[in-house]
Amino acid sequence: MSQPEPRAGRLRLHPAGSGSGRRASRWLAPVLVALVAATAVLTAFVPEPQSVAANADQGPAASVRLGYFANATHAPALVGVEQGLISQSLQADGTQLATEVFNAGPAAVEALNSGALDAAYIGPSPALTSYLSSGGNSLQVIAGATTGGASLVVSKDITEVSQLAGKNLASPQYGGTQDVALRNFLAEQGLSESTTVTPSSNGTVPQLFARGAVDGAWLPEPYASLLVENYGAHRLLDEAQLWPEGKFPTTMLVVSQRFSTEHPQSVRRLLEANQRSIDTLNAANQNERVKLVAAGLSHANGAALDEKVLRAALSELHFDTVVPAGTLEQLMEHAAQVGIGPRGDLSGLLADTAQGERE
Repeated sequence: MSQPEPRAGRLRLHPAGSGSGRRASRWLAPVLVALVAATAVLTAFVPEPQSVAANADQGPAASVRLGYFANATHAPALVGVEQGLISQSLQADGTQLATEVFNAGPAAVEALNSGALDAAYIGPSPALTSYLSSGGNSLQVIAGATTGGASLVVSKDITEVSQLAGKNLASPQYGGTQDVALRNFLAEQGLSESTTVTPSSNGTVPQLFARGAVDGAWLPEPYASLLVENYGAHRLLDEAQLWPEGKFPTTMLVVSQRFSTEHPQSVRRLLEANQRSIDTLNAANQNERVKLVAAGLSHANGAALDEKVLRAALSELHFDTVVPAGTLEQLMEHAAQVGIGPRGDLSGLLADTAQGERE
């Protein structure tokens, strides 16, 4: 069973207290568009450095435009939107919620930096590149959301990393978190020159894999589990194996710095809603969690996902408002080593609300 692609397009307004809304009207473009866009994405989503210090607190925003993905790794966003937790929190100040679904981080960051979004749930790599390339003026991470939930899944005949030589592997989008992870891993294994990486949207990878156009992919959940459960792939590597204690950030909640300066109360409401969503997920038993995320995926995607796939996907994930200490610095190094992102000072990237207790 293939999974329809997440759709991006017009922002969807959510009435107060409601988890429903008009679904985005356009399917994300397939592989060809993803490949064409890859050549320009790094410059496209980096804004010109700009000062936000002069913008005074303007009170609660009239609306918050929020981006997120139809991935299990975005479960706090999926549950928060579909269950109405985010819209209810914002409505306490009379603020409306509008949402847009994306396929991968670079496109979401481009929308954030162009002013089309105020906040987004995204992976760390695009956030890092945007922040560093703007001189620290583009966005800020205000909370963690999800750790874990990314794997290199390959055809059954590939049982050793060395067998990746000469193979074609997919990633969700050039410059995205999984794309950087794959390229860095191949570089560390000495396979960069012999292994091809083809950026392809999450929804098209199962079809590419089924017809042998790619030999595997580094994917977030639930797409990694989808290939394993329904397409005969297996996990050659769980990314958790590469990190201390198996903890690495997959999804974070970010806001544009201009929005944060102008509407700090609305940022606090987003933080409250993110906490409520994570508490709801962590308090639910396995069956309840599957139902919650399935409903959120259906709302965002317009289609359901096999329960066995979603159950397997959620077993790979952990939900927490804290970004694991030191991981963003390491991810910055990974991106720099493969020529995708710059190095720089990250001291202002993480808000206090996204950090654990300091020793």
